[in-house]
Amino acid sequence: MSSPHSLLVIYGWVLGVGALATAFVCGLVWMRLDQSTRSVPTLRLGEALAAANPPAGHVCVVVPAHNESRVIANLIRSLRAETYPDARIVLALDRCTDDTASLARAEIGSDGRFEIIEIDLCPPDWAGKVHAVHAGVTRSRGAADAAYLLFADADTSFAPGCIAASLALMRERKLDLLSLLSTLTFKTWFERAVQLAATIELMRQYPLTLANAPTNRRPFANGQFMLFTRAAYADVGGHEAVKAALLEDLALARRIDERKRLAGVFFAAGLFHCSMYADWPQFRRGWKRIYTEAADRNVRRLVASARRVRWLGTLAPIWMLGAGPIGVLLIPRDPATGWTLVALWLLAIAAWLGTLLRITVIARAPAWIAPLHIIGAWLTASVLNEAASDLRSHTPTRWGGREYDLGV
Repeated sequence: MSSPHSLLVIYGWVLGVGALATAFVCGLVWMRLDQSTRSVPTLRLGEALAAANPPAGHVCVVVPAHNESRVIANLIRSLRAETYPDARIVLALDRCTDDTASLARAEIGSDGRFEIIEIDLCPPDWAGKVHAVHAGVTRSRGAADAAYLLFADADTSFAPGCIAASLALMRERKLDLLSLLSTLTFKTWFERAVQLAATIELMRQYPLTLANAPTNRRPFANGQFMLFTRAAYADVGGHEAVKAALLEDLALARRIDERKRLAGVFFAAGLFHCSMYADWPQFRRGWKRIYTEAADRNVRRLVASARRVRWLGTLAPIWMLGAGPIGVLLIPRDPATGWTLVALWLLAIAAWLGTLLRITVIARAPAWIAPLHIIGAWLTASVLNEAASDLRSHTPTRWGGREYDLGV
């Protein structure tokens, strides 16, 4: 029978191997982050380009809104403060049953740059948001002669100069579509604990380096901010071409790629913000829809992603954390093993926390939320598993006031 000391050594080495593996994985993530930040600029580059050579061209901003009384005033205030001189804004109010319309009109006041389109119904073969955007483009005066069409969500806000910076970066990169990864808010518990983990998993599936690659791209766009040239938008068929899509941004990005046009996706770096969901149930429903469509409604892919997130984000770090205390216990009787385990533990802690802290810097998130990734990864895996379960049981997706049968 093994002695307690021998068992402790065995357990210690098992945890030490876990700590070493965690450090290795974090090192790979760090390298990918380094590659991404070196090769893909942020919108701050566009800001500098616009200051040196201001862009020109009529821009129409189209914002679909379904019951957005929580956020519509903030969006309008930010757009009223926009400094780009040749912009018009169309609010496509989609079957609103709250006071979104009255709040919007009160906030707009006499600002002639704004136009409101009210939509009473959505055809059964259209996704609600997609139809609202299409109506905004086809029914508005502001979009009729626009050289650029910018589609933004109602829960976003623009920093002054965001539009000019986006146009300048689009011009410099010779893009047909420019999309931004918004700077997210971190006010609620689920934004602080789960949001980064959820975003990291989506970025693992669609890395920015591949979304911006000159060839062999993995098409990706973020529907919170998509800026098209008018010619490119017409060439891909506009939103009518993806009218049934529940992730229309990804569908449009794929059509851009199919038409051999160029797209770019960049971090907004504080020039464009988004407060995605008001509460935890909305957060779960929203991310289930995103993950389901991003995985092309593939149950096995969702389950595999859930396992990966749970192992790498939660179980491996917990495994790693146990190496240090066991190493300390072993030092009096087996200093070599004890100190080796402590060293591996410190290496893994540094790699794990260092990587997470770097991610918080990129995301402009509070540094103190980094260790919460253990919780966030577990809950993100739960959302992925729920998405797979909904597909198996044919549970309809609820989004924008409607239910959608995914037919899987």
